[in-house]
Amino acid sequence: MAPKVAVIYYSATGNVHRLAQAVAEGAEKAGAEVRLRRVPELAPESAIDSNPDWRAHIDATKDIELATLDDLEWADAYAFGTPTRYGNVTAQLKQFLDGTGGMWGRGAFVDKPVTGFVSAANRHGGNESTLLALYNTMHHWGSLIVSPGYSDPLIFAAGGNPYGTSHPSGAGAPEEETLTAARYQGQRLATITARLLGDAPA
Repeated sequence: MAPKVAVIYYSATGNVHRLAQAVAEGAEKAGAEVRLRRVPELAPESAIDSNPDWRAHIDATKDIELATLDDLEWADAYAFGTPTRYGNVTAQLKQFLDGTGGMWGRGAFVDKPVTGFVSAANRHGGNESTLLALYNTMHHWGSLIVSPGYSDPLIFAAGGNPYGTSHPSGAGAPEEETLTAARYQGQRLATITARLLGDAPA
């Protein structure tokens, strides 16, 4: 049976959205069934309208389904994406994660593989600390963190972040090297999940 992977993200202007699509593509290539979901926007309309790119992205992705706890129940593995806010997870994704207490309390996340990806304005703008902060939740869940590490040379071509694919958005949209790394991360997550489910060779 194919592993089920939920790719859940928040994106303001589209960079994390593009990474999420690439992660989903990689997981699908590895044979997974994938749900791509966005978390709800919490910012006021006035803030969104103050940035044309933000408004354009909100309008362009309104048809992507919102993430629910049912998506977490459904999945065998998770990939979470977020921009960095002061070196931390965005309020939008954090609120979604904070709503998982009931599932956590009954052990729904124990031993489920999880990975993360991120974007900040520049390479040293908090990408690594945001991923580490994200993974704190997963430690409490008892999940199995599947970081890319340096398991493939393409990680170096994408900036060399062993914690998860990261993008310096000040340089523009994610380049192909970064998207390749995100696809690899999704593929790695799906492959390891299949092994844990007993559906793929070790």
